[in-house]
Amino acid sequence: MEFSQLNLNASLLRALDDMGYKHPTTIQHKIFPVIMSGRDVCGIAQTGTGKTLAYLLPCLRLWQFSKEKFPTILIVVPTRELVIQVAEEVKKLTTYMNVVTVAVYGGVNMRPQQMEVENGCDVVVATPGRLLDLVLHGSLKLKAVKRLIIDEMDEMLNLGFRTQINNLLERMPPRRQNLLFSATITADVEALMHDNFNDPARVEAAPAGSPLSNISQYLYEVPNFNTKVNLLELLLRDNADMDKVMVFAGTKKIADELYDRLTPTFEGQMGVIHSNKAQNHRFQTVNNFSSGVYRFIIATDLVARGIDIAEVSHVVNFDVPEEPESYVHRIGRTGRADKKGISITLASPREADELAAVQQLMNYEIPVLPLPENLTISDVLTDDEMPKVRMRETLIVLPDITATKGAFHEKLEKNKKVNIKISHKEKMRAKYGKPLTRGAKKKR
Repeated sequence: MEFSQLNLNASLLRALDDMGYKHPTTIQHKIFPVIMSGRDVCGIAQTGTGKTLAYLLPCLRLWQFSKEKFPTILIVVPTRELVIQVAEEVKKLTTYMNVVTVAVYGGVNMRPQQMEVENGCDVVVATPGRLLDLVLHGSLKLKAVKRLIIDEMDEMLNLGFRTQINNLLERMPPRRQNLLFSATITADVEALMHDNFNDPARVEAAPAGSPLSNISQYLYEVPNFNTKVNLLELLLRDNADMDKVMVFAGTKKIADELYDRLTPTFEGQMGVIHSNKAQNHRFQTVNNFSSGVYRFIIATDLVARGIDIAEVSHVVNFDVPEEPESYVHRIGRTGRADKKGISITLASPREADELAAVQQLMNYEIPVLPLPENLTISDVLTDDEMPKVRMRETLIVLPDITATKGAFHEKLEKNKKVNIKISHKEKMRAKYGKPLTRGAKKKR
């Protein structure tokens, strides 16, 4: 099937041709007629299945020019990086259309964004927090919204945006089309749809949690953290085909430590990105990686859904994520748009439970590869890996010192005397019963 077989206008088809897209993915051609019908939709699709175009194409096909200065299409996503990327996709698709798109997100000065939305726009792509700020400030009104798209809804709830989403929904016109996309449908997502959607149609591209068929997954069983670092360095040094790699670390601390450890070997070839980095640093890192300046980047799960970079050759899970769904989002960074990709996971014995949860979620056992013969196995353990020595707690009953006086006792009477200075006047009073004076001085 080709895009030309969908009910798209000439402007969109021409833009798709410029972007090099010929064939829609499964979610794109399945959901297109449902959205075009005007029904509310719940799209269940994994990362990397092309769901951004899946909702953009029908919404832009249904878009009509309006003299209204307020947006008719509102797209809400969880991260700043995703805001930028979705806004860029909208601008590319509307190259031959008179559509004004504005991206709003936190972490930067709000005033320029206020001016943009006040000047008028047709499509707004936003994070929930900054969007609500603009609405409460009065710069942006939602009364003209005809189509609301909430992307990565489960991730937004995980990030704590429930209150902002509810406040935004209360301020929108009741007659609108709601489109929700999520990789997993949790009880909270179900509750939100029940309260705000009108009998949404469910469109599923693949069962949530199932591995993508175009991603080859492999596993290395590694004894400890330092051996993991050695293995990662060895793989990157000896495999030239690992030319565009995303390395996922479980925490910001581990990401920074990995960056410091690998810098001597790969200085200038890599970047690190997580929530503690400044916004400009994050944007610049993503741009350097996308353009090929960086061969690989080290990231936390913040960007597992936050960025969409084409042609990522490999994903390396430096550790197994605590949430098994995060594994699926991580590996979804490669093998996008029907292209092949490779996922490599480094798992230590301490992560056996997390690995079992991942394989149970996918109903798939990841093939184990033997460790390279020239790998240096380290016997140095980190503080977290050191065995914990548990001391036996012995309760000692202390004597009740309140029952006896112990070393404290009353003073003897003779020791109770206190030295008090007595004046001459008082001495005379005590001796004669009346104060005696020396008399007046004699005059000469």
